[in-house]
Amino acid sequence: MSSSMESSYLPATTESLAKAQEAKDASESISILYRVIQDPSSSADALRTKEVAITNLTNYLTKENRAEELRNLLTQLRPFFAVIPKAKTAKIVRGIIDAVAKIPGTSDLQISLCKEMVEWTRAEKRTFLRQRVEARLAALLLENQEYTEALTLLTSLIKEVRRLDDKLLLVDIDLLESKLHFSLRNLPKAKASLTAARTAANAIYVPPAQQGTIDLQSGILHAEEKDYKTAYSYFFEAFEAFSALEDPKAIFSLKYMLLCKIMVNQADDVSGIISSKAGLKYLGPDVDAMKAVADAYSKRSLKYFETALCDYKSQLEEDPIVHRHLSSLYDTLLEQNLCRLIEPYSRVEIAHIAEMIELPVDHVEKKLSQMILDKKFAGTLDQGAGCLIIFEDPKTEEIFPTTLETISNVGKVVDSLYMRSAKIMA
Repeated sequence: MSSSMESSYLPATTESLAKAQEAKDASESISILYRVIQDPSSSADALRTKEVAITNLTNYLTKENRAEELRNLLTQLRPFFAVIPKAKTAKIVRGIIDAVAKIPGTSDLQISLCKEMVEWTRAEKRTFLRQRVEARLAALLLENQEYTEALTLLTSLIKEVRRLDDKLLLVDIDLLESKLHFSLRNLPKAKASLTAARTAANAIYVPPAQQGTIDLQSGILHAEEKDYKTAYSYFFEAFEAFSALEDPKAIFSLKYMLLCKIMVNQADDVSGIISSKAGLKYLGPDVDAMKAVADAYSKRSLKYFETALCDYKSQLEEDPIVHRHLSSLYDTLLEQNLCRLIEPYSRVEIAHIAEMIELPVDHVEKKLSQMILDKKFAGTLDQGAGCLIIFEDPKTEEIFPTTLETISNVGKVVDSLYMRSAKIMA
């Protein structure tokens, strides 16, 4: 840092910017740009040149992964912010915060940087910028799973932004709140926040990326309610929007589209979607993971299913949305397989079932006891003998319902006769 903070400044001119670009390495370019920013001149040309210098410096520091220097740059630029329009200040501040976000492993630094900027904007009474930095801070807290702090921040921010009727920011904040409530497993509130975001979005022009994010969140909430067909439609809309923008979120939309196809028992369609023109563009481990799951589901093979979960752990188990639905799918598949295997028996060893299904004995025993409690079949576990005893379904005699119906009809006739006799007696 000491090399960059040289006492002698360079005049804020295009020649100085050219000198920085022609420097032999990044460190020298950074040093020159720091000196350009220190030029005390506040003429219109000098201010414009300094803005370009700040943008170039931010890019160099990002490439060099100097996150701490970017943070210090924001503090160093505060006197400069006092002499330029507030809109330009907001653009520079948000640009530097975005630059820090591009450097891996800086989530804690980003949170502390946003908190610093919130304090500064509050002191400087820069409401427009403060609200946007607070929204960014809430998103970072959500990523860091600091839900309580994020919820407190969003609750006060939503009230303030609603009063100002800033629709574009309101869409962002409502979407964030929906994601936060979904993470807290509060589905009704997540849906309410998403509806609020859609209402605000309908009143203004929404950039395609933001519209894609709304569709993605809509798909996630519909999938959570097991409405996979509607969820697929939303994921497809989001995929098209992100794909056109070459946004990395496109791969997640495609992954969730494939998941929906598997969940509605249309696993055979997965290969067709992957081999389409849009799908081929995103071939990689995420798509391979979903293809492996679809193949396992088509073959009704638990062994292949577990192999897929093991081979693609980061793509399947570490994605909370995919993991939640695949857990449900695995349970369904396991239950179907167990019911098919125990069907011919009245008494069978648990070890034999485990051997046929190729799963550990304790895992199979636990699942069978759960199925008995859920009344998926009638039976009991003899743990002493290590056996499963299956009871025959008690068959109801056909005469009983007929008798009950006859008694009911006789009762109606008697009631009718009583009503008639009551009228005659009257």
